[in-house]
Amino acid sequence: MKKMIAGLLIAAMVLTTAAPMAEAKAEGRGGIMGFIAGCCFGMRAGADYNDGKEIVWREWVQLIPYVGIVFAIWNGIDGANGTTRADYAETYGSTYF
Repeated sequence: MKKMIAGLLIAAMVLTTAAPMAEAKAEGRGGIMGFIAGCCFGMRAGADYNDGKEIVWREWVQLIPYVGIVFAIWNGIDGANGTTRADYAETYGSTYF
């Protein structure tokens, strides 16, 4: 019962803080989707989403339990190999990077 009440309180807090954010952005960015991008994928992905970029499928896949760790390791290997945003923009297009 305590877990359910705590979950409801957290949900209420998130909804009350996300509602004013949705009104702040007139161009359709920010709000709930900006919150999900920042919360789940990090502050850089949240800021990029609010600047008009989309979220790459490799970032969405990281939300899946057990499968996400494979893509997290893949992203880490790309980082260790020196992959830059320009390389990603060439691969996935400028819509994402």
